[in-house]
Amino acid sequence: MCRSGRQPDPHEAGGNDPGNAAFAALLEDSAEELYETAPCGYLSTLMDGTIAKINATLLGWLGLERSAVVGRMRFTDLLTVGGRLYHETHFAPLLRMQGEIGGIALEIRGARGVRIPVLVSSVVKYGGEGEPLLIRTTVFDARDRRSYEEELLRRKREAEAAREQAETDRVRLQEALATLQQSLLPAMLPDIPGLEAAAHYHTASPERLGGDFYDLFAVDGKRWAFFLGDVCGKGPQAAAVTSLTRYTLRAAAMHDPDPVAALSTLNTVLHERYTGGDPRYCTTVFGLLEPDLSTGQVAVRIAAGGHPPALVLRADGRAGFLPTPGGLLVGVLSDPRFVSATTVLAPGDILLLYTDGLTEARTGEDRATLYGDQALLDFAAGQAGKSAREVIRALTGLLDDFGDGLDDDTALLALGVPAHPADPAPGPATKNAR
Repeated sequence: MCRSGRQPDPHEAGGNDPGNAAFAALLEDSAEELYETAPCGYLSTLMDGTIAKINATLLGWLGLERSAVVGRMRFTDLLTVGGRLYHETHFAPLLRMQGEIGGIALEIRGARGVRIPVLVSSVVKYGGEGEPLLIRTTVFDARDRRSYEEELLRRKREAEAAREQAETDRVRLQEALATLQQSLLPAMLPDIPGLEAAAHYHTASPERLGGDFYDLFAVDGKRWAFFLGDVCGKGPQAAAVTSLTRYTLRAAAMHDPDPVAALSTLNTVLHERYTGGDPRYCTTVFGLLEPDLSTGQVAVRIAAGGHPPALVLRADGRAGFLPTPGGLLVGVLSDPRFVSATTVLAPGDILLLYTDGLTEARTGEDRATLYGDQALLDFAAGQAGKSAREVIRALTGLLDDFGDGLDDDTALLALGVPAHPADPAPGPATKNAR
């Protein structure tokens, strides 16, 4: 059975009971006790700031005796120098205007000179005629809050410093990768009598080292070799293979510039170097140029190992692929079969080589469609009859238009026969690393 009742009211009849009298006494004392031992400081001041009453809590923070404070000190005497200035210029004027003010951050001078951050709220009390009589002030200890805010600020500063360091490290990494990437490409393309050359390297990510490469160099006084390719993988390992590939092809061309022989030599080096470990291979196209200044034509012999076919742009507007059948990835097999193809570039014709980052770029609103060989062929046909530099410039714009749909590095190399002998000689290669 549940019984219910109410507490006895000591002010009702029966208040003469000794138990009720003791209970009433506790109630009468509790208000003063709560005032004195409250978790916040209380004080009352006259309108001139003289302290008329102060609780034990605030006295404890100050380390002062009540007799030394009440009637002897003003509220501003408890504040630091900065707090006094703020009180005189802001706190007191606002309090006089509004009659109350709350949550103002100040500092009081605690025991042994310790500065205690506090939050102060004050209200003016008025007499029956509306005249201001005194000010009641509540002081909250803000040390925990200050510590919390300082900890937040410290962590914020640490986080900002970490972000700044990370950004600095990222920039340094990008600069280092860009420098390394440039070291894997020719500083400039050579001047070739009767031929114009232009190149471009598009880096899909400045924080990722690519494995695409190209080069153009003299074999002897009459012939020039070129190559372009893409090493499997990314990063430092791919860069090491790229470096090995470039120097191997250059050395092979000096020994025997035949394209099939050069690719066979590279295949032997890569296969023997990486057999039994992490396999490394590449796709490569290697070619030999023989300009005939008497006719203005350039004979081209070319072979490829697993690489997309080169494009030939004719001066009359025609464009087509130059097939190199039978070429396998270089470095995969010990004895692959490479086959060469030949063509002749007449004045106004261009041989265009590229890596698969171009044809494998994703297009469409959903970035789900590969650009593909046919789209490249159609685009290239629209550039037929232009100079090698103009073709590279157009393709550079195409790569930029792909935006985030281009997630692989792309190397471009255009070799063209000027339509007119007076055309300017070829200049340095165009290489972008973004």
